[in-house]
Amino acid sequence: MTLRLHLGCGLRYLPGWQHLDLTKRDHIDFVGSVSDLSQFSQGSVDVIYASHLLEYFDASEAVEVLSEWRRVLRPGGLIYLAVPDFKALLKIYEQTDDLSKILGPLFGKMESDVGTIYHRTVYDKGSLFSVLEQVGFGELEEYDPIAFLGNFDATYDDHSLAFFPHMDRSGIQVSLCVKGTK
Repeated sequence: MTLRLHLGCGLRYLPGWQHLDLTKRDHIDFVGSVSDLSQFSQGSVDVIYASHLLEYFDASEAVEVLSEWRRVLRPGGLIYLAVPDFKALLKIYEQTDDLSKILGPLFGKMESDVGTIYHRTVYDKGSLFSVLEQVGFGELEEYDPIAFLGNFDATYDDHSLAFFPHMDRSGIQVSLCVKGTK
């Protein structure tokens, strides 16, 4: 049996995945912090998907969190990450000259059962690849979130599918989507 973990899923439900989040909801299989996956043994997970989650941890915490995620992945297991793309945010700002258009993805704000949390770092391709390599992930490449989540229709609103203007897939993709292998 394949174990696919959707970490920090919030309101988003992916059929065929196990969902872990801080906030208890009907579709959540595991309630807890994504930084502690002690309920999963080493090498027990085939795939991890985390969309607009890693940026809630500062740079040193991100290393610890990614190390924990790598620990539970089986050899050859895959990680799919999506984070706000700093380069794309700059492009949106340059086009609009409106700071309000990028504040959400840049600073983030999420309510949870443990209080309000905010983004604590930002990534571009080089910095994300660097932290993933530091932790030991290899075969890093960008992936197409539309193809990855292809079994959903055009109205499925996942952060990895964030575009400017919102939900306009011909616009600027807000997310940097990277996959890697343990």
